[in-house]
Amino acid sequence: MFRILIALVLSIPISLSKQVFTQSSDVHHVASFNIHYIVPNDKDYDWERRKHAVTNILIEMDADIVAFQEMETFDGGHYSKRNIQLDWVVSTLTGYEVAAIGTPDVFPHTQPIIYKDDKYTVIDQGFFFFSDTPDEIYSRQWNGSYPYFCSWVQLHIKKSERAFYVFNVHNDYKSRSNRLETSRLIADRIEELVDEDTPIIILGDFNVPKWGKELDVLRAIGFKLVSPDGSTNRILGLPILPAIDHILVRADVKLHDDIRVWRNRYDGVYPGHHFPISIELTF
Repeated sequence: MFRILIALVLSIPISLSKQVFTQSSDVHHVASFNIHYIVPNDKDYDWERRKHAVTNILIEMDADIVAFQEMETFDGGHYSKRNIQLDWVVSTLTGYEVAAIGTPDVFPHTQPIIYKDDKYTVIDQGFFFFSDTPDEIYSRQWNGSYPYFCSWVQLHIKKSERAFYVFNVHNDYKSRSNRLETSRLIADRIEELVDEDTPIIILGDFNVPKWGKELDVLRAIGFKLVSPDGSTNRILGLPILPAIDHILVRADVKLHDDIRVWRNRYDGVYPGHHFPISIELTF
């Protein structure tokens, strides 16, 4: 009864929580998950309380590819050499490899992308920071504020000759001018890196609703925005804001089903302050 009441409050059809995705070698189930920083003495998002919920939701999603944001342990300074969340995910999930990471002094490891190793191999990977010097690791944004960045990976599909890119974005929550510059930078980098006919998936926490001009910049270069209904995060514990986590696709990427927002709790605990989103697609 409690689950039904929660679903009604959120205006989510009950059938959505029971939706089953089709698994096929031709279908690719791709997810984005802002897992939330580990902050010392953060009682609301204590890692020890929610780490099992993280494992449970990843197992239940059973996505082929998951791009994470905010996978960072705050130890002070520009970065931490620890990634407690990733260590936990790797130790509790099977069948996945990790891409878009490296030694943190030369490659940021807080926005990794995990993938099923029976379906894909990595061709290339990289990152760029949202700044005037995007190839300078941990460089600050145009207004000098906190470093945000994009990690990316080029994957080869083992059962075909196809390859595609996944760009994993975490954009500034505060400055609209920074976010607009970020979208322009992403567009420029895609033009530099990727052929026009190569499939591309951009996903992550954009910190802007679907009608934002920041997303218009990417739509203007041929991307289709796939935005969830309802909220994808909680403010003061409540899902009251429009979706700010999105997926965009380009080239011959075909959507196989509707986007899903995973609003699950496990033993009363949410995995984080954002709800993971996922979609099935084909090339």
